[in-house]
Amino acid sequence: MPDAEVLDQRSLNRALLARQLMLRRHRMGPAQAVEHLVGLQAQAPNPPYIALWDRLEGFRPEELGRLLTDREAVRATLMRGTIHLVTSKDALAIRPLVQPMLERSVHSNATFGRHRLDGVDVADLLATGRALVEEEPRTVAQLREMLAPRWPDRDPAALAQAVRGLVPMVHVPPRGVWGRSGPVALTTFESWLGQGVEDGGRLDGLVLRYLAAFGPAAVADAQTWSGLTRLGEVFERLRPRLRVFRDERGRELFDVPEAPRPDPDTPAPVRLLAEFDNLTLSHADRGRVIADEHRRRIATKNGMVPGTVLVDGFVQGMWRLVREQRSVRLHVETFAALSRRDRAAVVDEGAALLAFVAADADTTDVVLT
Repeated sequence: MPDAEVLDQRSLNRALLARQLMLRRHRMGPAQAVEHLVGLQAQAPNPPYIALWDRLEGFRPEELGRLLTDREAVRATLMRGTIHLVTSKDALAIRPLVQPMLERSVHSNATFGRHRLDGVDVADLLATGRALVEEEPRTVAQLREMLAPRWPDRDPAALAQAVRGLVPMVHVPPRGVWGRSGPVALTTFESWLGQGVEDGGRLDGLVLRYLAAFGPAAVADAQTWSGLTRLGEVFERLRPRLRVFRDERGRELFDVPEAPRPDPDTPAPVRLLAEFDNLTLSHADRGRVIADEHRRRIATKNGMVPGTVLVDGFVQGMWRLVREQRSVRLHVETFAALSRRDRAAVVDEGAALLAFVAADADTTDVVLT
């Protein structure tokens, strides 16, 4: 068998950007884009909209909002135990595949884990919680209050978190709809979508979709993205269908044969990535998009991931919005001095982002430091 081709960081970077629709803005509907990307990270309401604005030509926020209100897309706990915005079809398909990971996460939680549920009939707890949220969408605070009388000697927060983590549920609108606000109110997949999840099948399809959206990638990368373990056996089962590469450190990388792998010198436009963008979160080795020293700079103690700046395809800074009455300012902090051309491109992209997120502001400004 011949030695595997070695892919350097720029080759991996350009492949990732191509899969993530970031080498140019594409003419594609939001539902198609969300499915291609296997969901959008959605801890906060607005990042999925900015993520699609980064990737799609002429994207309008009401297009994605309509998918949520029409129940064609949902916000739900999926990969890594985090909130993702996915199509309803994908929610039903992916949730049973990640359910074992979610169960481990709930039971091992230091604050709300198994030790807080000793002696509780968990099946009864989940059935009770399911009935409450199907009666009408409930917040976690409401669940705590309503579950406490049934189990008065138990921590109500642990009871509510068990229901939230183990019962497949969606965040109902208006939460997550552009320009609107609302509490994180939960109901079940069955209640919102008219059908529940079935038993989890094989993970092969999910791994192939991950590679199509994030590859070439190692087993550890897929595990980081999904939160699942023991995916090595899945990759081995798929090996005859995959291309195999190595990175510069000798790690074995897998890829679907038909996926794009552009020339490493392909130009990459400046982009302002949304908070929590999966582009920066979905590999164990994130050197293909962000240097280790820069990764440390964007890390926060509370797990927040700021908006980041891509220059030549790599993270070279952070950005944040500051609103003061009718004025909105975009602050961009770069990690190193940029060329005059790159600075101008960052300012131009920042102005375009402000036109998207702050169309109602009287004044806007980009501050680059």
